[in-house]
Amino acid sequence: MAKINPFRGILYNQEKMTDMADVVAPPFDVISEDEQHEFHKCHPQNIIRLTLGKTREDDTAVNNRFTRAAKYFNTWLSERILVQDKTPAFYLTAHEFTFENKSITRYGLVTMIGLEPFSRGIVLPHERTFSRIKSERLELMKACQANFSAIFSMYTDEKNEILDSLKNAAFIESPVMDFTEKNGHRHKLWRITDTSVHRSVSKAMKEKKIFIADGHHRYETALNYRNWLSANSPEFNGSHPANYVMMYLCSMEDPGLVILPAHRMLNEVPPEAQASIIQKAADYFDIITIPYKGTQRTKARSQFISILKSNTSKNCVGIFIKDRPELYLLTLKPGVMEQKFGEELPESLRDIDVTVLTRLIFMELLGFDQERLDNEKLIAYSSIAEEAIDAVSAGKHDIAFILNPTKIEQVRNIAEANLIMPRKATYFYPKVITGQVMNSLNPQIDSLGVI
Repeated sequence: MAKINPFRGILYNQEKMTDMADVVAPPFDVISEDEQHEFHKCHPQNIIRLTLGKTREDDTAVNNRFTRAAKYFNTWLSERILVQDKTPAFYLTAHEFTFENKSITRYGLVTMIGLEPFSRGIVLPHERTFSRIKSERLELMKACQANFSAIFSMYTDEKNEILDSLKNAAFIESPVMDFTEKNGHRHKLWRITDTSVHRSVSKAMKEKKIFIADGHHRYETALNYRNWLSANSPEFNGSHPANYVMMYLCSMEDPGLVILPAHRMLNEVPPEAQASIIQKAADYFDIITIPYKGTQRTKARSQFISILKSNTSKNCVGIFIKDRPELYLLTLKPGVMEQKFGEELPESLRDIDVTVLTRLIFMELLGFDQERLDNEKLIAYSSIAEEAIDAVSAGKHDIAFILNPTKIEQVRNIAEANLIMPRKATYFYPKVITGQVMNSLNPQIDSLGVI
């Protein structure tokens, strides 16, 4: 049973913020180094100082980016830059954006959800995580005792009953937050304090499974933090706020739930592997070669992407190799994955594009081992095919692998089967903005509502 609760959220003080767009940011794990610097320059109270502070050469165990985040957080609370709500609430958000020339709105419920180990089958993951990132997030949570970024998760609501009840409760008043980012995305937020709505939504959610979309590292870190407190804090008990984590819940049926591909760009690929990959791939794939040189590059790239998108029903992967004047489209031959991995991988897992890429291309053709795949410094990601290709053309990476997006039903089927996809199998778009609502995990602060 999924257990969700209203909570006394911590919000930026609207009386002191001229424009919320100056202080919000994307989740920490999609912010580039250049973007990190820009957000730090944007506003002295931008959320980036809490979620992704800068490291310094003179950092110590008692003065580092995590302890500085805690100092900022406590200072902003004391100066009322951040203010905690007096009444427990559900927070309904609307994220308006344009996708493929269409105006779309995605709704999300920000709430507290009871932490459950994945083995219980209530909260379900679909991707692997990196240990280093979880250890860093744990240090931040220890220092700040807070959730700064809601975990993006999904639930089924085929008749839209849950979302409709939230809208009906929220739309009787104007949003308490309404701003537009520089990228044109508009964000609205409503507080829902009606306890009858809290009870009805909580009851409806009890029968739901929760599927993590983005935030696997944050969820596993919340579990690790609870375990750490249990072992090290005498005051830890069943009512401690660390038994919950802040989550953004979106219906799988929401038309604003968009999945983009996560294209891969590899570094430090040996020259012999770059030279032989296409020849080796011919045993398993039908290959289309598109010349990519001179003044015809733009036309060739458009053709390449168009063919890839027209093959979503097949396992099709695009490849561009540094210093090669061709683009390659590889379409998997029938029966290959079953023949090679039928005894090792379940059908629902082996037939998705990212498994074909990871298991067959990366491990079999390129000879990568698990340690190589676990090294996040040797792989970069982009949701835009043109950017990935251009980055390889510029010599920033060795090879780009261009994919079609994973389908939402594939995510659900794999999670329900207690299986795990390769990392970055999905890129949910847009990301849930960080900074609209925060939550305290300090037991001295009464943040949770009781249902």
